[in-house]
Amino acid sequence: MAHSARRDSPELPDFSLLKRLVRDQLIYLLEQLPGKKDLFIDPDLMSPLDRIANVSTLKQHEVDKLYKVEYKPIISISDQLCFLIRPRIRTVKWICDVVNADKAAEKYRRYKIIFTPQKFYACEAVLEEQGIFGDVTTDEWAFYLLPLDDDVISLELPEFFRDNFLAGDQRWVRTAGSALHLLHSLFGPFSKIFGIGRCSKMTYESWREQVEEGEQKARQAEIGNVFLIDRDVDYVTPLCSQVVYEGLVDDIFKIKCGGYLRSVTS
Repeated sequence: MAHSARRDSPELPDFSLLKRLVRDQLIYLLEQLPGKKDLFIDPDLMSPLDRIANVSTLKQHEVDKLYKVEYKPIISISDQLCFLIRPRIRTVKWICDVVNADKAAEKYRRYKIIFTPQKFYACEAVLEEQGIFGDVTTDEWAFYLLPLDDDVISLELPEFFRDNFLAGDQRWVRTAGSALHLLHSLFGPFSKIFGIGRCSKMTYESWREQVEEGEQKARQAEIGNVFLIDRDVDYVTPLCSQVVYEGLVDDIFKIKCGGYLRSVTS
């Protein structure tokens, strides 16, 4: 979306900072497994990852081969395996099968799981139940927001709508609050926050809690007002037309790289 040509319009925040921040964090996490390793990536993370750290960047940090998570026996011969995944029980169980198959074949490897944007207790419980909790190391890649343009960012939580509004699972609310907190930390305090809906209220409260827990720094505000609107306030309108910026981008450029894009076009 083009920035306003008006001379009195404020400068946009530098959202590319979000991309640099998550790229540096990912590189740091990969380097915690020193030496060559193969990287297994959740399919819906491959496109966002390519916008942040392309193959050449990963190879500079000793990623030898890249594979897509396909829920079948792996063919990697590397002695170090790294898994970049969403915190899904099915994926964690598949990793357990991989590790236990290696144990049965008396094959020694090092394993690292990077959960994004965070790990949940349920995933660690599966590792413990399957007897491999001590065989793997786990970490979190706090990848919340992906810049799509100078003034458009995508909240990369593709399961939020289904889990929160359909299944009543509120585990992602704090994650959304953390995304707001990240914006607040990088671009200064918001002037005002407006919200409609119960989930918006919980997200706001989560954000306020994190702000109060964190260190307060005086910064110039680069973001004015924030509007939080629950999807269940109006289910129908987003499905009637693609006349929203994300929909137009999807139609013209066939971009499938944002949680909001998927929810609008599906």
